[in-house]
Amino acid sequence: MKGHCDCGAVHYQVMDKPLIVHCCHCRWCQRETGSAFALNAFIETKSVKLIKGTPEALDIPSESGNGQRIHRCPMCKVTVFSNYLGLGPDFSFVRVGTLDDPDQCPPEVHIYTESKQAWVNIDDGLPVFTQYYRRSETWSEASMVRFRAVMDARG
Repeated sequence: MKGHCDCGAVHYQVMDKPLIVHCCHCRWCQRETGSAFALNAFIETKSVKLIKGTPEALDIPSESGNGQRIHRCPMCKVTVFSNYLGLGPDFSFVRVGTLDDPDQCPPEVHIYTESKQAWVNIDDGLPVFTQYYRRSETWSEASMVRFRAVMDARG
Protein backbone atom coordinates (compact mmCIF):
# COMPACT_ATOMS: atom_id res chain seq x y z
CA MET A 1 0.00 0.00 0.00
CA LYS A 2 1.20 3.49 -0.76
CA GLY A 3 0.39 6.77 0.92
CA HIS A 4 1.30 10.43 1.07
CA CYS A 5 0.69 13.73 2.80
CA ASP A 6 -1.64 16.40 1.39
CA CYS A 7 0.95 18.36 -0.58
CA GLY A 8 2.82 15.33 -1.90
CA ALA A 9 6.20 16.19 -0.39
CA VAL A 10 6.20 12.92 1.61
CA HIS A 11 5.35 9.57 0.04
CA TYR A 12 5.67 6.18 1.69
CA GLN A 13 4.91 2.54 1.09
CA VAL A 14 3.68 -0.05 3.58
CA MET A 15 5.48 -3.27 2.70
CA ASP A 16 3.43 -5.72 4.78
CA LYS A 17 -0.05 -6.19 6.16
CA PRO A 18 -0.60 -4.24 9.40
CA LEU A 19 -0.45 -6.22 12.62
CA ILE A 20 -3.85 -4.71 13.45
CA VAL A 21 -5.81 -1.57 12.62
CA HIS A 22 -7.08 0.42 15.60
CA CYS A 23 -10.03 2.76 15.63
CA CYS A 24 -9.04 4.75 18.71
CA HIS A 25 -11.67 6.84 20.45
CA CYS A 26 -9.45 8.29 23.20
CA ARG A 27 -9.58 12.02 23.91
CA TRP A 28 -5.90 12.39 22.95
CA CYS A 29 -6.56 11.03 19.45
CA GLN A 30 -9.66 13.18 19.18
CA ARG A 31 -7.63 16.27 20.04
CA GLU A 32 -4.70 15.39 17.76
CA THR A 33 -6.89 14.68 14.75
CA GLY A 34 -9.68 17.15 15.38
CA SER A 35 -12.08 14.28 14.79
CA ALA A 36 -14.08 11.69 16.71
CA PHE A 37 -11.37 9.03 16.45
CA ALA A 38 -8.07 8.10 14.83
CA LEU A 39 -7.62 5.17 12.48
CA ASN A 40 -4.10 3.75 12.84
CA ALA A 41 -2.47 0.78 11.14
CA PHE A 42 -0.08 -0.75 13.71
CA ILE A 43 2.95 -2.18 11.87
CA GLU A 44 6.65 -2.83 12.20
CA THR A 45 8.59 0.33 11.36
CA LYS A 46 10.90 -1.66 9.06
CA SER A 47 7.81 -2.26 6.87
CA VAL A 48 7.20 1.47 6.32
CA LYS A 49 9.48 2.68 3.53
CA LEU A 50 9.86 6.33 2.64
CA ILE A 51 9.68 6.83 -1.12
CA LYS A 52 9.93 10.61 -1.25
CA GLY A 53 10.72 13.30 1.29
CA THR A 54 11.64 13.14 4.93
CA PRO A 55 9.00 13.68 7.60
CA GLU A 56 9.90 15.85 10.55
CA ALA A 57 9.70 14.13 13.93
CA LEU A 58 8.05 15.88 16.82
CA ASP A 59 7.76 14.50 20.35
CA ILE A 60 4.43 15.21 22.01
CA PRO A 61 2.86 14.06 25.29
CA SER A 62 0.58 11.06 25.50
CA GLU A 63 -1.91 9.93 28.07
CA SER A 64 0.36 7.04 29.08
CA GLY A 65 3.06 9.53 30.06
CA ASN A 66 5.56 7.84 27.72
CA GLY A 67 5.01 10.29 24.88
CA GLN A 68 4.50 9.91 21.17
CA ARG A 69 6.76 10.81 18.27
CA ILE A 70 4.71 12.00 15.34
CA HIS A 71 6.17 12.18 11.85
CA ARG A 72 4.76 15.04 9.78
CA CYS A 73 5.34 16.44 6.36
CA PRO A 74 7.65 19.44 6.81
CA MET A 75 5.59 21.40 4.26
CA CYS A 76 1.85 20.73 4.88
CA LYS A 77 2.31 19.35 8.45
CA VAL A 78 0.06 16.32 7.90
CA THR A 79 0.98 13.46 10.24
CA VAL A 80 1.70 10.33 8.20
CA PHE A 81 2.72 8.01 11.04
CA SER A 82 3.77 7.98 14.68
CA ASN A 83 5.65 5.91 17.23
CA TYR A 84 4.44 5.49 20.78
CA LEU A 85 7.56 5.84 22.86
CA GLY A 86 6.47 3.12 25.29
CA LEU A 87 6.83 0.64 22.42
CA GLY A 88 9.87 2.37 20.99
CA PRO A 89 10.81 3.12 17.39
CA ASP A 90 10.38 -0.47 16.14
CA PHE A 91 6.61 -0.08 15.68
CA SER A 92 4.75 2.58 13.75
CA PHE A 93 1.14 3.67 13.62
CA VAL A 94 0.36 4.69 10.05
CA ARG A 95 -2.50 7.15 9.73
CA VAL A 96 -4.89 5.21 7.51
CA GLY A 97 -6.34 8.41 6.05
CA THR A 98 -2.98 9.15 4.41
CA LEU A 99 -3.05 5.92 2.38
CA ASP A 100 -3.78 6.27 -1.34
CA ASP A 101 -6.55 3.70 -0.80
CA PRO A 102 -7.59 3.80 2.86
CA ASP A 103 -10.31 1.25 2.10
CA GLN A 104 -7.52 -1.36 2.21
CA CYS A 105 -7.18 -0.85 5.98
CA PRO A 106 -10.57 -1.01 7.65
CA PRO A 107 -10.58 -1.00 11.45
CA GLU A 108 -10.29 -4.35 13.20
CA VAL A 109 -10.96 -3.18 16.74
CA HIS A 110 -12.38 -0.17 18.60
CA ILE A 111 -10.32 0.98 21.59
CA TYR A 112 -10.81 3.53 24.38
CA THR A 113 -14.52 3.63 23.73
CA GLU A 114 -15.14 4.89 27.27
CA SER A 115 -14.39 8.34 25.85
CA LYS A 116 -15.98 7.99 22.42
CA GLN A 117 -18.24 10.76 21.23
CA ALA A 118 -21.83 10.05 22.27
CA TRP A 119 -23.08 10.40 18.70
CA VAL A 120 -20.70 7.69 17.41
CA ASN A 121 -22.60 4.40 17.15
CA ILE A 122 -20.48 1.28 17.04
CA ASP A 123 -22.46 -1.50 15.47
CA ASP A 124 -19.99 -2.94 12.99
CA GLY A 125 -19.48 -6.24 14.84
CA LEU A 126 -15.83 -5.52 15.64
CA PRO A 127 -14.35 -6.09 19.10
CA VAL A 128 -14.93 -3.10 21.38
CA PHE A 129 -12.77 -2.23 24.40
CA THR A 130 -13.39 0.56 26.88
CA GLN A 131 -9.62 0.97 27.17
CA TYR A 132 -6.82 -1.09 25.61
CA TYR A 133 -6.75 -4.90 25.35
CA ARG A 134 -4.45 -7.88 25.70
CA ARG A 135 -2.67 -8.45 22.40
CA SER A 136 -2.51 -12.19 22.99
CA GLU A 137 -6.30 -12.32 23.26
CA THR A 138 -7.10 -10.00 20.35
CA TRP A 139 -4.46 -10.27 17.63
CA SER A 140 -4.16 -13.05 15.08
CA GLU A 141 -1.48 -15.65 15.75
CA ALA A 142 0.45 -14.43 12.67
CA SER A 143 0.53 -10.88 14.05
CA MET A 144 1.64 -12.12 17.47
CA VAL A 145 4.52 -14.06 15.86
CA ARG A 146 5.66 -10.92 14.02
CA PHE A 147 5.34 -8.78 17.16
CA ARG A 148 7.33 -11.28 19.25
CA ALA A 149 10.06 -11.48 16.60
CA VAL A 150 10.63 -7.72 16.86
CA MET A 151 10.54 -7.79 20.65
CA ASP A 152 12.92 -10.80 20.80
CA ALA A 153 15.36 -9.06 18.43
CA ARG A 154 15.68 -6.25 20.97
CA GLY A 155 17.26 -8.68 23.37
